[in-house]
Amino acid sequence: MIANLHNADIPKPVLEVIARLRELGHATYLVGGCVRDMVRQVHPKDFDVATSALPEEVQKAFRKVIPTGIQHGTVTVVTGGNHVEVTTFRSEGDYLDGRRPSSVSFERDIVKDLSRRDFTINAMAYNPLDKELVDPFGGQVDLPARLIKCVGSALERFSEDGLRPLRAVRFSAVLGFTLEPDTRDAIPATLAVFRKVALERVREELCKLLLSPRAEAGLQLLAETGLLEVFLPELARADAEAARLARVATQAAPLDLDVRMATLLADLVTGPQARELCMRLKFPNKSADLVGLLIEHAKLETRLSDTDPSLRRLLARVGPAQLPALLAVAQARVQARAPDQLPALASLAERLGLLAAAKPPLSAKELALTGGDIMSTLGIGPSPKVGEATRHLVEAVLDDPSRNTADQLRALLTAWNTTRSD
Repeated sequence: MIANLHNADIPKPVLEVIARLRELGHATYLVGGCVRDMVRQVHPKDFDVATSALPEEVQKAFRKVIPTGIQHGTVTVVTGGNHVEVTTFRSEGDYLDGRRPSSVSFERDIVKDLSRRDFTINAMAYNPLDKELVDPFGGQVDLPARLIKCVGSALERFSEDGLRPLRAVRFSAVLGFTLEPDTRDAIPATLAVFRKVALERVREELCKLLLSPRAEAGLQLLAETGLLEVFLPELARADAEAARLARVATQAAPLDLDVRMATLLADLVTGPQARELCMRLKFPNKSADLVGLLIEHAKLETRLSDTDPSLRRLLARVGPAQLPALLAVAQARVQARAPDQLPALASLAERLGLLAAAKPPLSAKELALTGGDIMSTLGIGPSPKVGEATRHLVEAVLDDPSRNTADQLRALLTAWNTTRSD
């Protein structure tokens, strides 16, 4: 395990920042997730540096420093175009609101800094220059044991920051680890604190869980610990078998957030309900709209015998650009619920693909006649009748795209107008 750290590929700018601070007499380490990932032989996304140097001492040590979160002890050192985040060792005051500490105190001792962290696997520090690992809480034991375990008392850690229980479940799903019994047992007991967490933060953790390799297990753990009931009661209160199938289908869906969210909810709520649910969880409007749209049309297994005009109308409502996402949701659902229907669904997907590839006119703007042409043909000015005529033409070309020529559409308009006048 230590050998993995010694052999890790640490960026040169990060090593230079650590060397400079240590040269000035400051204890300096890599901390948190990057140490955990290096031990696991996974290249870290970020390298966080922690030091005994105060923020002003870090600022004096380098030519260019950005005070990104200086009130919390964090600055960003800019070296050779690279950004290295450096944070002073700190301890925290009481958490009065279940979200953030009432105060932050700078420390000179790395162990005090590590003791405020959430899980043992995130509470290790490594000095790559002296090859020194600081692990006061047994993270190097819990990592190979594949355990998520709180630093100290799980009840205390979860009562401090209500997001930590959700992070525990998310780490379990992402890493494929098990929750240590005391850590798991502390989740139901601290749900009141979890309820205080901003939904933006809940959404971020949920998204990471949904895109994890073990989303199904993560969702089940959310349900079993009571977390799901707090922010996604539509799933938590669903029939047990329906909820299970939703989890299985989600696991089978491609690693696309909107697709997985739509797959999870497709058989539990309507499209409009899904959009409201996504807005409640602070998803972007675009995602909420797409998830709602996909759910509205997700049950493609009911359309296996649809005619081409019917499928063109489906394309018009969904939009050709969203067809791959719709097919992905439908396939994941059918794979979980009725795998024997997969060949028929594949045939439908092929038909839809061929229809879309033919680029049929699907909307008013693709008609061979403009609004002005329609008014000229009918001998009228702007009026509701123009909209009615346009919709009539769109329906006609959805039935038969070959009708989309100026002459044929004028003939259709004339006949429609005559019938309407009668």
